Amino acid sequence: MVSSVKKGDVDQGFQQHPFLLPVEHIVRELGSDLTNGLTALRAQENKVRYGENKLRGEGGVKWYSVLLKQISNAMILVLVLAMGLSYGVTDFIEGGVITAVIVLNVLIGFYQEFQAEKKMDSLRSLSSPSAAVLRDGRSETIPSAEVVPGDVVQITTGDTIPADLRLYEAMNLECDEKILTGEAIPVAKDVEKDFSGKDELGTGVGDRLNMAYSSSTVTKGRGRGVVVFTGMFTEIGKIAESMEGKARKPNRSMSRKDHGRLQPMKGAGLRIWNGIGRFLGLTEGTPLQIKLSKLAYLLLLCALILAIIVFGVNKFNVTNEVAIYAISTGIAIIPESLIAVLTITMVVGMTQMRKRRVVIRQLSALEALGGVTNICSDKTGTLTQGQMVTRKAWIPGIGTYTVRDSEEAANPTVGTVSLTATSALASQEQGDTEEKHAIRDQERSAIALKFDVPADKAHPSRMTADDRFDEKMQEGTGSIESPEVVPQLEAFLHSTALCNLATVRYDSQKNEWRTTGDPTEVALQVFAHRFKCGKSKLEEQEGWKELTEYPFDSSVKRMSVIYKRPGQHHASVFTKGAVERIINLCTRVGFGEHEEEMTLEMKNRVLSQMSMLADGGLRVLAIARKTVDYGLVGKSEVPRDEVESDLTLLGLAGLYDPPRLETKDAIKECTTAGIKVHMLTGDHPGTATAIAKEVGIIPRNLNSLPKDVADALVKTAAEFDGMSDEQIDGMPELPLVIARCAPHTKTRMIGALHRRKAFAAMTGDGVNDAPSLQAADVGIAMGMAGSDVAKGASDIVLTDDNFASIVNAIEEGRRMFDNIQRFIVHLLTSNVGEVILLIIGLAFQDRAGFSVFPLSPLQILWINMLTSSFPAFGLGREKKSHDVMTRAPHDNKRGVFTTQIIVDMLVYGIAMGACTLLTFVIIVYGPGNGDLGHDCNRKYSSTCDVVFRARAAVFAELTWLILISAWEFKSLRRSMFRLDPTQTAHSFPFFHDVYENRFLFWAVVLGFCSVFPAVYIPGLNTSVFKHKGIGWEWALSLGAIIVFVATVEGWKFLKRQFGWFSAGERSDIGKDKNLRQGFFSFATIAKTLTGTNSIGGVGGQAVAESEGKSIEVMDKI
Repeated sequence: MVSSVKKGDVDQGFQQHPFLLPVEHIVRELGSDLTNGLTALRAQENKVRYGENKLRGEGGVKWYSVLLKQISNAMILVLVLAMGLSYGVTDFIEGGVITAVIVLNVLIGFYQEFQAEKKMDSLRSLSSPSAAVLRDGRSETIPSAEVVPGDVVQITTGDTIPADLRLYEAMNLECDEKILTGEAIPVAKDVEKDFSGKDELGTGVGDRLNMAYSSSTVTKGRGRGVVVFTGMFTEIGKIAESMEGKARKPNRSMSRKDHGRLQPMKGAGLRIWNGIGRFLGLTEGTPLQIKLSKLAYLLLLCALILAIIVFGVNKFNVTNEVAIYAISTGIAIIPESLIAVLTITMVVGMTQMRKRRVVIRQLSALEALGGVTNICSDKTGTLTQGQMVTRKAWIPGIGTYTVRDSEEAANPTVGTVSLTATSALASQEQGDTEEKHAIRDQERSAIALKFDVPADKAHPSRMTADDRFDEKMQEGTGSIESPEVVPQLEAFLHSTALCNLATVRYDSQKNEWRTTGDPTEVALQVFAHRFKCGKSKLEEQEGWKELTEYPFDSSVKRMSVIYKRPGQHHASVFTKGAVERIINLCTRVGFGEHEEEMTLEMKNRVLSQMSMLADGGLRVLAIARKTVDYGLVGKSEVPRDEVESDLTLLGLAGLYDPPRLETKDAIKECTTAGIKVHMLTGDHPGTATAIAKEVGIIPRNLNSLPKDVADALVKTAAEFDGMSDEQIDGMPELPLVIARCAPHTKTRMIGALHRRKAFAAMTGDGVNDAPSLQAADVGIAMGMAGSDVAKGASDIVLTDDNFASIVNAIEEGRRMFDNIQRFIVHLLTSNVGEVILLIIGLAFQDRAGFSVFPLSPLQILWINMLTSSFPAFGLGREKKSHDVMTRAPHDNKRGVFTTQIIVDMLVYGIAMGACTLLTFVIIVYGPGNGDLGHDCNRKYSSTCDVVFRARAAVFAELTWLILISAWEFKSLRRSMFRLDPTQTAHSFPFFHDVYENRFLFWAVVLGFCSVFPAVYIPGLNTSVFKHKGIGWEWALSLGAIIVFVATVEGWKFLKRQFGWFSAGERSDIGKDKNLRQGFFSFATIAKTLTGTNSIGGVGGQAVAESEGKSIEVMDKI
């Protein structure tokens, strides 16, 4: 019996270890079924009984680390210093209040960040390794943590095994188990291995060939197994239980024996440095978090410098009054809530991304997404729907089978099949190709727009291009509806059905067809089922048995299997893959009476037929077979090159995968946002070009472009990889479409983009895509079709594998980037204003010669902690601006601290400081006659009446200016009174705009009202805040709002009028107007393009100038 790991846990045990038991016994004991898996009810029961599939202590947020992070905040350290000085000068009221503020700030910050970290942890877990399980007969992809004993799990190359499995099906399955055994060589699995007479102790983990272990990786093949152990009961769980601590960074060892005599000193130094950096937040976190932590400590240094300035002005006669003034200046320069606001904003950003089907794995991706300039995307399932249907099948000597009216990809009983004879095809081929292409170019648009084609090629009919072409092929040709299965077709179907991992079955209980597997293989399997030649029937009723499988490999772009049929003394090799890769391996073509040698003429005919299918947007696969000696393949695995040679081509399959309806609009949105889209696909160049034209990646009419540009737009991987880096860099444009793409090609494309200073995102789903995902600035893995290896190498994961979700993520990244800039300007502007007020305030000296501060330390704390914080949180939740996707990507190297941000912060801070300083001067040197009283920094007396009233007015004014600035900073360039110039619903949209962000609205309104109790409550005003109730002075505070708003609006107007700080934001928009992706459907654009002979020529320049002017006019409204 396998022992329990922890007292209280439900023991996951069997009478014998599962590797010694028959699979049927295990399935029966766990209440599962090999065909349908667990039921939903039984899966829930097992989850309750056995718990989640997690290791103890795995993941989770440690509360003490969050608390330490709060205490080590530079903002808190300044307050601690201020608290110590307050107690040191025996100002116990101020010291007590600061103590309370510190405790409150730490507790609130701890609560907020702890909740935020838990939220981020749960969101990140969505992209953790997943498992493909069978439940209720349906294949589902679930997080590995939800796998329970009894689940039937399907594994394939690149998967991380979610739990310990008892395998019952394996095809060339090999697993990397060095995490358990230390052996670097993958272990080949064998489900037929006989362990009779063996026991658990005598058979090592690596020798249990019918088991696959949690956390190991599938390096080759595929398989199925039943989950027998999860969590701490797995082999990796037993190891985890015996391990303590975590892996150290390099060079941190203290061993003199292993690393030399000086290593203990070196290791200790690096450990101390890591500890200090981690404590201060300077070595862990995202680039922006580290940058803001550095800013915080820079401000701490500035606070110390300001304190020295205060001491210096007072000739270093550090009395209690001077110390209190130094405290005030130190507190004034620190934005206490900056880090907390950033954390909350990131959580909101991650949550919004999740709602838009994007999971963030690396927080740094949140900051990087807004700077993406180029997207390299796969086609199948990302730009297209991933719901493939076999539309055509060409059989040499027989003709073309066409499937029509099939709208359900999984249903083989829907639609009609017709056969067009080879003779008809030959007679129509030449005469109709040109017209067919013209028709397609006119009408194959997802949004049914007309294209720029010559008038003499226009066709009046409203039938679709496919229907009209099919109709012409049938006219007078004796086309056959519902054709019979001839031997040539049967051979073709056998190959498509058996060289296939997909399943198709009918669920009689739910009255629907269900499929599992890759969409390409599902389409071929459904086609075989149309003729009652499905894989399940061939294996179960006719006795075909699989001997060996050579899985699809992106480097060779083909897959092969070897089967044997009862009664035959030979085995059959079935192969499918890219036509160019298969045709060179074929020595014969056809089957039976139509079989003949693969001559050069026949090869050209096959390639011509392939081009016709591909030009119609169909993905074309070649289907082939051959016979081999059973004795050879039955004893050992034959090298792949030997198996996949001397093949006989059986035909071509044309699969249609329609573009997603939202793809074209998403590509248009990328164009207006200054982002180029590149399609890197494994499809034939004709297929790739047709789909690229349909979704708007390349123009319909490439002749409208300069020849060198047109030649560069579409390349095959062989052409691109055959070029040197210098040749690629010399191209006028990098390819927008690369066909027959290999993993290495993707990595080279990223390198080429980086050499052009581009910031690139790359999609990927396979094991071989990991290098390109890591090389890209933002790696994007597919959540549905992606392998665990690809997800592990990525920064974000798309839960719906949809290209439009990438655009949504970029939009959300830009929105978050804008919001971070907004609240940074808001927080630091108030700090600049406070510092200016206090530094110049050093000149205001009382009767004893001590400087009188215009704002007391607790007034500053109140403003920074309460007045500034909540509006900053509101700005972090601000919706996207109207132009968020109509401007160029931001510069990620510069980050949030752009020239505009720094200048705005200084301009607005100076304006804020000047207004408050002027109010203080008017009150003190107007009616107050310049009398600053005696000891007014410590307590109230009759001589301090004027100073206390002036402080109250300055306090109210600064509070209101900070609050109103939050509304102003909803846009850094647009007027607060017209944030969106495109809206026409409201003639004066100010009230609508400010109320739209409810959190910010109420933060401003309540903050505005909070001034009155702070000014008038007895005791609180004179003893704590060191101000008193005022009367006519309110007019100065209110009047300053008008002056400040006018200043901000004037500065924004100057920026818009003269284009200040706009060059970096819009420099990329309009450069390549002759390659405006997504807009190629409009004839007006095409006509404009024909007026230029070079990139950036007259025609393109005219478009760029006209669009630039429209943007400029819009910006000035």
